[in-house]
Amino acid sequence: MKAVVKYGRTDGDVEIRDVAEPAIGPDQVLIDVKAASVCGSDIHMWREHQSWAIKLPLVLGHEFCGTVAQVGERVHGFHVGDRVACETAATVCGECVYCLSGSYNLCPHRQGYGALADGAFTRYVAARPAILHHIPANVSFEHASLTEPICVAYNALVEKTTIKPGELVVIQGPGPIGIMALQIARLRGAGALVVLGTDVDAHRMEVAQELGATHIVNIQREDASKVVKSLGDGYGADLVVDCTGVSKALRQSLDLVRPNGRITKIGWGPQPIDFSLDPLVAKAVTLQGSFSHTYPTWERVLGLLSTGQINLKPVIGGVYPLEDWHEGFEKMEAGLNVKSVLTTA
Repeated sequence: MKAVVKYGRTDGDVEIRDVAEPAIGPDQVLIDVKAASVCGSDIHMWREHQSWAIKLPLVLGHEFCGTVAQVGERVHGFHVGDRVACETAATVCGECVYCLSGSYNLCPHRQGYGALADGAFTRYVAARPAILHHIPANVSFEHASLTEPICVAYNALVEKTTIKPGELVVIQGPGPIGIMALQIARLRGAGALVVLGTDVDAHRMEVAQELGATHIVNIQREDASKVVKSLGDGYGADLVVDCTGVSKALRQSLDLVRPNGRITKIGWGPQPIDFSLDPLVAKAVTLQGSFSHTYPTWERVLGLLSTGQINLKPVIGGVYPLEDWHEGFEKMEAGLNVKSVLTTA
């Protein structure tokens, strides 16, 4: 079967290759992939900018859904033809304190699709039934393929962070996670919603405004601190959400956040921090990290998609056959698509 494979450690070492179809065990399900959305991390791996461990060669892709093609003999609750979305934790140990307490996203032995396990930019993927979710009948495959990034935002802004109705929320970066964080913050009742971006984010900033941002700020053209502190009582943001991963964004967030405020960091980035964290102390600010998601979040997010409370129409900029992966990647890298989706059928 054809697959989008990262095969080397230099910029651009990704190509279409023939790979073997996976064989499932008695406790697994074989998924016929119908749609897989492109993540910013896929772009980073294409450009060899990732800061996390991966195997090589590697089939990319971890945001996906499809239909059940085959069911292991010991699997219950799933049948051939079922429409399913799949979580990213391909394997976990099942024995550590995190797995046993339900926080399997933090399992130290976790192997994620498209990183340490072959991913979904291909036709078939083997999966554990514990990470599969039935897709509501009124949710398309293209929309269901974006369940994962919505879950990342939900975990960060519902499970890990308190947002009170009317609070001033700043989101750094209008990429896929930033756009999802915007929608979750709006659902949680945020008041003013400020999205920060750069010149390359022009289209994504328009999407952010369409989806509920009350203010959009190009930090290369405007003073973000001046804009934020002109709102409300002038003390700054109740919550700053860093969806960029760059160290300069964390430095900026320390300036934008109000005393006793919160900073939630979702974005990954390898850059060292070369500035003082004293403002974190001086302002008594809470800095919260957030990673991945667990089963209940997926069920809730699929419910939000089914009831139309998450709008993906302006988010998906293009749907491409697997063979045109390069175009989908390029459109996202250039900021022309918030999200690109690949299909295999």
